[in-house]
Amino acid sequence: MTQRAFTLTATGLAATLAAASSAAAQGLDEKINEVFASSTGWFVSFIFSNFPGTSFPWIVGWLVIAAFIFTIYFGLIQARAFPHAIALVKGNYSDPNDAGEVSHFQALATALSGTVGLGNIAGVAVAVGIGGPGATFWMILAGLLGMATKFTECTLGVKYRNEFEDGHVSGGPMYYMTKGFAERGVGGGKILAVLFAIFCILGSFGGGNMFQSNQAHAQIANVVGDYPGWITGLVFALVVFLVIVGGLKSIASVTEKVVPFMGVLYVLTALVIILINFDQIGNAFGQIFRGAFTWDGAVGGAIGALIQGFRRAAFSNEAGVGSAAIAHSAVRTKEPITEGFVSLLEPFIDTVVICTMTALVIIITGQLVTDPETGMFVLNEAGTAIQTVSGNSGVALTSAAFSETFGWFRYILAVAVVLFAFSTMISWSYYGLKAWTFLFGEGQTKELLFKIIFCVFTWIGAAASLGPVIDFSDAMIFAMAVVNIIALYVLMPVVKREMESYLGRLRSGEIRRFK
Repeated sequence: MTQRAFTLTATGLAATLAAASSAAAQGLDEKINEVFASSTGWFVSFIFSNFPGTSFPWIVGWLVIAAFIFTIYFGLIQARAFPHAIALVKGNYSDPNDAGEVSHFQALATALSGTVGLGNIAGVAVAVGIGGPGATFWMILAGLLGMATKFTECTLGVKYRNEFEDGHVSGGPMYYMTKGFAERGVGGGKILAVLFAIFCILGSFGGGNMFQSNQAHAQIANVVGDYPGWITGLVFALVVFLVIVGGLKSIASVTEKVVPFMGVLYVLTALVIILINFDQIGNAFGQIFRGAFTWDGAVGGAIGALIQGFRRAAFSNEAGVGSAAIAHSAVRTKEPITEGFVSLLEPFIDTVVICTMTALVIIITGQLVTDPETGMFVLNEAGTAIQTVSGNSGVALTSAAFSETFGWFRYILAVAVVLFAFSTMISWSYYGLKAWTFLFGEGQTKELLFKIIFCVFTWIGAAASLGPVIDFSDAMIFAMAVVNIIALYVLMPVVKREMESYLGRLRSGEIRRFK
């Protein structure tokens, strides 16, 4: 056999094997999809089902109503405590001798890394594409209300955490459900805690992991060309493992660098585009307010805008889900309420700032098609979304909007998506780990086992297309909110006592300022 013939034969064999491997992988994907769709479809349908006679998901209503109640109950704490929250993040009141593992800033960065992600890029585009610019108004409102929910759950996370002799801590809804309920003489806390932990572990494998690596691979392949997903998955799995094997301090040291970088990179790019189109800012805000309260040609008019805005805000900042309380629980402080103040900044940054930036760029760059005679938005043939100039939706619409001004933005977007996905994965690995140790106990071997399993799912996520699996894991994440908010209602008087005590001592000068 000649060298050329050998080469051609080897090439053909490699191509055949690759095709067979691809076909086998696709076949496996389909089989897994079928199993999950048939066995868990009822649960997914239940979690994301609508109120009877409406198109409003009941789980979104569950989150928004709770946020409104907490806002009223704590007397608009998101506005009253905002300046003090900034001072806490700056470290002005931080005592290095307090119990805990990370600073206020690191805890905030870790929690933000779990929420700032594809929802800020793709989710906003979906909301505006379906509900029109008015969805932005309701998204901002839901974010502002959600600040009170984050304040409530993160205060409880610190108050009822477990502190160990070696300095590490474990906290979150599992602990305030068991310890807090017992303290108040309320039954059912243990059952809620176990349910929450199970939902959290399953959610961390899917929505907090597989989905992230899958979307990151898709964005990279869009820039550099198509290639096997298992390569991206393997790289992600190795890098994630190297970070999470070091524990929360290692995770926090990474997120405190990655989160500000990716946030500033994304917001600055958006800000430049908005300033370049300065003359369109007034019109954009006019569309946002008009669309929020009047029929403006968008799907469902003002009601459609409200539904989409609330839905995307809930999916973006996770206020009420309870995940962030796990990260905030590890902060160095002896005053639980201080981390509640810090955590209320999270929905503000995630939803009010970053999501609004994305929406403004989409609106200002003229991505939504309007009728030149009536000024009304033109719907697609199915009447389910607004026509866009590029014909895209989701992350592709955001990319098109930014590329309208900067043709090279797709490269920046690829970097942002990869960083968002990476930071989300390492944060959710910690959430899942704490739920794991709650169920199975603390210990290096048990923790290492979870971390290995988590990284295997990272690899699978990039290489597979497991739609129903991801749907199920997303449902798990919002199932966390069902049990968590029940606990918040039971324990909110505890938070109020902590708040009134601290604010009274702060006004009297008893609270020591270190910087």
